Amino acid sequence: MSKLNTNILDTEIKYKLVYSFSNTEIYYIPSTKYKTNTITFFFIDNLRKETVSKNALIPAMLRRGCNKYPNMNEISLQMEKLYGASLDCGVIKKGEFHIVFFYAECISDDYIPVKIKYNNNQNIFRNCVDMLINIITDPIVKEGGFRPDILNQEREILKRLIEGRINDKLSYSIIRCIEEMCKDEPYGIYQYGDVHGLYEVNEERLYDHYKQLIYAHPLKVFISGNVSEENIEYLIKVLAEKRTKDANDNSQSYIDINYNHINNNQNLVININNQSSMCNKIKEVNEVFEVTQAKLSVGFRTNVYPKDKDYYALFVCTGILDGDMNSKLYKNIREKAGLAYYIFSSFEKLKGLFIISCGIDARNKKKTVELILEQIEAIKSGDISEVEYNSAIKSIETVINSIKDDQLQVVDFYFGQLLSGMDDDFDTLMRKVKNVSINDIVEVSRKIEPELIYLLSSGSEAYEN
Repeated sequence: MSKLNTNILDTEIKYKLVYSFSNTEIYYIPSTKYKTNTITFFFIDNLRKETVSKNALIPAMLRRGCNKYPNMNEISLQMEKLYGASLDCGVIKKGEFHIVFFYAECISDDYIPVKIKYNNNQNIFRNCVDMLINIITDPIVKEGGFRPDILNQEREILKRLIEGRINDKLSYSIIRCIEEMCKDEPYGIYQYGDVHGLYEVNEERLYDHYKQLIYAHPLKVFISGNVSEENIEYLIKVLAEKRTKDANDNSQSYIDINYNHINNNQNLVININNQSSMCNKIKEVNEVFEVTQAKLSVGFRTNVYPKDKDYYALFVCTGILDGDMNSKLYKNIREKAGLAYYIFSSFEKLKGLFIISCGIDARNKKKTVELILEQIEAIKSGDISEVEYNSAIKSIETVINSIKDDQLQVVDFYFGQLLSGMDDDFDTLMRKVKNVSINDIVEVSRKIEPELIYLLSSGSEAYEN
């Protein structure tokens, strides 16, 4: 068990490890900028078909109540008593990690009137800690398993969510592009699993998996805000008692998580192709559904990972492609050619994927794809203007500043840094971005390879020409 690191408690800096024990690490992001304090628990698993549905069901079951707060109404009443505290939980996919998270937010002591604070004689942060840990570690159990009636209800809710993916056509087209690109890789697994997986799980098996996840898997806890040393020590004390005692009681051995997929390009050999050969090797998937506007997604492998020296150059490269109105995609495809109703990109740094998405007339599919690939080729050949370069840097700076204004996004940023093995704060990240040269961007762009074209459209016009 590590000693509490008190050196960072009085200074506003980036996140810092303050305590660790039993496969658990507690980090603190000190800040007086926000009016609230947050506590976020991240339980880490690898994305696997056999556990993805179980992981998705666990937070759904736990939010329904625990022994101290046996239903959602009781939880809501407790949050009201804590001056409008909030609670959330769920699952997220980061690279090939599957993260089960629990989050609580409460008002900072600095913003509670002194009269109320002392008359009520309560510590909001500590009460919030107690509520969150009770919900996570003390679920209602019946005959060695979760309640079957609650499990049936939550299965149905998740089933509707999985089957309802198609209702958001834009999001669906990006998810399907990724699924087709990574169909033989863990990253191709949907974060909520599939309907079949939901119904393979019964209440006893789910409870057994819950115990392993909560007491044996790696846990990263992030505290954010203006929190006293005494309150941090209280969280550590309560959590350490629960996690170590219950792990021993449930005979759980600590689980190791595979991090190898983050840096799997150590022996990478890149083949540089011209545009015509690239077009010939890209896989195409066309899906028909009743849509008024076709959704096109083009998926690329960047072949660059967070700890690579050219990662920051890739970051700027994606900004030149899609940063603002001066970016190549917006300027040449939406504005000049008029081929897209919208166009944007998404970048998964932990997996090395880059997806360009746009809304088009399906008859313009071939022309749009060719023009998208031309923008990549332009960067590879050094066709980058000073305006494009400066606009990309400025766009990245704007995004970083917007993240700093959102407490939850700050936590997510630093959690992502932790998972990827990086050590940047916002200032060092921006300095490294500004040190990227145009030549660095050209070099890294030559590693980008297109892999898949996905089109969601209403019919045969997609196949014309």
